[in-house]
Amino acid sequence: MTLSVSTGQAVDLRVQPVDEVLARVEGSLQVRLLPDTVVRKRRSVGARTSRDTWVRIERRLLDKIPDQGWNGTESAARLEGVAQPQWHGCVVWRDTDEPAMWRADETELLPGNPVGSAILSEAPELPDSWWEALNASLDALATHHTGRTATPDTVTITQALVTESIRSVFSSDFETTVGRWVPAHADLNWANMTAPAFSLFDWEDWGSAPLGLDSASLWASSLAVPALADRVWHERRSDFESRDGKLMTLFACSKILGPYAHPEDPRLEPARRMAARVVEELQAG
Repeated sequence: MTLSVSTGQAVDLRVQPVDEVLARVEGSLQVRLLPDTVVRKRRSVGARTSRDTWVRIERRLLDKIPDQGWNGTESAARLEGVAQPQWHGCVVWRDTDEPAMWRADETELLPGNPVGSAILSEAPELPDSWWEALNASLDALATHHTGRTATPDTVTITQALVTESIRSVFSSDFETTVGRWVPAHADLNWANMTAPAFSLFDWEDWGSAPLGLDSASLWASSLAVPALADRVWHERRSDFESRDGKLMTLFACSKILGPYAHPEDPRLEPARRMAARVVEELQAG
């Protein structure tokens, strides 16, 4: 399976032809993808099927596939106590002309629509039961054990990455060593959760990560809506009040405030305020 791009180039599946890819997936999984349900994103394509399931197709460059593989959705199927779509099966193949691989995972349909885009500009209406389900799933996830390492933004998270990210933006006179690593979704934002029934999906990057990564990621994606960010902070305060959670808050803020910061990003000022507070707390020990 090939697309007409130069070797190693990232492909934007929103604009590249994908008919051959869809046909291959249909043949391999023995299912029909419903054309009017196809959703195209930069590096993935999804569609509802004729048997009322969902198929997500991703293309990933070989150098973006870690030693652990990229079967996150499949391996997450064993996680107990975590609300997620049931996984049914997959097909994986290597691109014949490019240093890339394709993967299609079939899961049950989501119980609701995604809450919104990755970064929200207005607060969603979420009942207390939704927040209770979120907390139950994240707390259950953290009790599991895994040999996988999380790959937020397809980059393997390590102590060196955490230190480098924080040091590149913030003061260097506090310790950045992470004390506790636990399983994390690693891409927790409002586009990967459903409502009104809570479910967490897109498990491609899950694995062991510093305690608080998920909470900090969700908080950072909420900063344009102060009341929502405050609610996330309140619900996950045990993470945020921990030393590792404070480091992950700075890790999340570094992505907002770093060299690629957009001057009109509404999250800039609240991220600066929180980062200053957290740095002061870490310096105080």
